[in-house]
Amino acid sequence: MNTEALANTRIGQLVVRLLAAVMESRLRYRFFGPEEVLGGAGIHPGMTVLEIGCGTGFFTLPAARLLGEQGSLVAMDRMSLSVETVAAKVRQARLTNTCVVVGDALDTQLETESLDAVLIFGVIPAPMLPMDRLLREMHRILKPGGTMAVWPPSWVHRSIRRSGIFAYSSTCRGVMNYRRTACDPA
Repeated sequence: MNTEALANTRIGQLVVRLLAAVMESRLRYRFFGPEEVLGGAGIHPGMTVLEIGCGTGFFTLPAARLLGEQGSLVAMDRMSLSVETVAAKVRQARLTNTCVVVGDALDTQLETESLDAVLIFGVIPAPMLPMDRLLREMHRILKPGGTMAVWPPSWVHRSIRRSGIFAYSSTCRGVMNYRRTACDPA
């Protein structure tokens, strides 16, 4: 059963509502404020950025504001309910630099070498996300020298480094940053 189908069941809807409540809780804002975490990703005005798994939009609006009018943000999620929710928040905030789309991180349908950075916040480690395919797709869509920011730090660090297509560059504010290498993924 795919994620969208599961989310459309009664149990799935309950789980989605519970997760959304946790994602938007005051405690999360207090201990993992989006601005603080985004500060560790090294994004700045004028960049073109993809946010994988936008969920409730916890990072989306602050990221869009950080990128400014000259930058652009694509906020992607597999679940249409998440996309609808975040799109409404973007419209309400009158952010014109943000596009919210239903999409798959393993096949984003974005142009090759079109992004400055990718944000993968709170998405991995997800057991159903094959890291080798994810990393190849992120490498494909990032410009040469583009960055991939991963939060929270986890066991995936080793597999990202072993891939040979990303080089570890830094950890800042709990965000692990990797730079796209010139290596061609196999």
